[in-house]
Amino acid sequence: MNSDLHQPQRLLSIAVDAMSGDHGHEVAVNAALSCLMENSELRLILVGDESALESALRQRKPAAGLMERLRLQHASEVVGMDESPSKALRGKKDSSMRVAINLVKAGDAKACVSAGNTGALMATAKFVLKTLPGIDRPAILAAIPAANGHTHMLDLGANAECSAEQLFQFAVMGSVVANVVHGLERPRVGLLNIGSEEIKGNEAVRQAAALISATDINYRGFIEGDGIFLGECDVVVCDGFTGNVALKTTEGAARLIRNFMREEFERNWLTKAAGLASMLVLKALGKRLDPRRYNGASFVGLNGIVIKSHGSADPVAFANAIKVAALEAEMDVPNRISEMLAHELNVRAEQGEVPPAA
Repeated sequence: MNSDLHQPQRLLSIAVDAMSGDHGHEVAVNAALSCLMENSELRLILVGDESALESALRQRKPAAGLMERLRLQHASEVVGMDESPSKALRGKKDSSMRVAINLVKAGDAKACVSAGNTGALMATAKFVLKTLPGIDRPAILAAIPAANGHTHMLDLGANAECSAEQLFQFAVMGSVVANVVHGLERPRVGLLNIGSEEIKGNEAVRQAAALISATDINYRGFIEGDGIFLGECDVVVCDGFTGNVALKTTEGAARLIRNFMREEFERNWLTKAAGLASMLVLKALGKRLDPRRYNGASFVGLNGIVIKSHGSADPVAFANAIKVAALEAEMDVPNRISEMLAHELNVRAEQGEVPPAA
């Protein structure tokens, strides 16, 4: 008889930076308890001011079974949302952000989640965890709404300028996440460009197209900005400057449309009546476009899993970021990236393709 059957099931442990973000530890505590109730195989480590966290937990009176899967790890400092990455890295070694990442480094947690300062989180994560072999720079990847459900886009702000080789690495990382986390067998990959013709774009983008084309990646060519949302590709690759501008433009356009719709429905009694008649449709649309469903950006390319929650996330959104971390940990995303990168580099070598000069 297999003795392993009598061993307790190993729980998936996630470290949560409970102090960072716009709304403090209340959001993190509520999100953590929600996730523990939903997933019996999850174990969470709340990192932050232990007395504040204990007080918040006493107020909520969680069941004893949940508390058995919840651990508190004290951290005496918090990285401010406006602090410089260098100051946070050098001056706050006992911050909740740093301690949470250290838990991943030590193997006590499979991933960490933080709603803190993006620059400080990336700098700290890269310093502590380092990048995977063969990866020059980590990138920020997130799922955004699209006609086919969602599109994975990277980089969204970590690297303002990228070489062709780095864009190729982003394509590999995006393909892995779309495949192993979201179940797409052969994710369609596109390079964001100012046109679909081969002659369009800067030198780095054109060279990246050649590199990706020489691999087994399901490359579909250049994609323009409107194609991000039309379901033309499952993974959209770009440098961080372009990606961040595209993302923020999208968020602004969504708010503008929402405001315009509200103004029109409130214009007079007739439009108000039309709004009431359309309520079911509007609620369904709002649910599909709810940004909380897409909260949780991945810092891919690190030797460990780090998930960035939006700083203003509420408990529902923060809980989604924790779920993203758990899923990536369960699917062992860093190792899968390393495996796919090695494979694609071998394919390129067989075809005589070598990386361009940086």
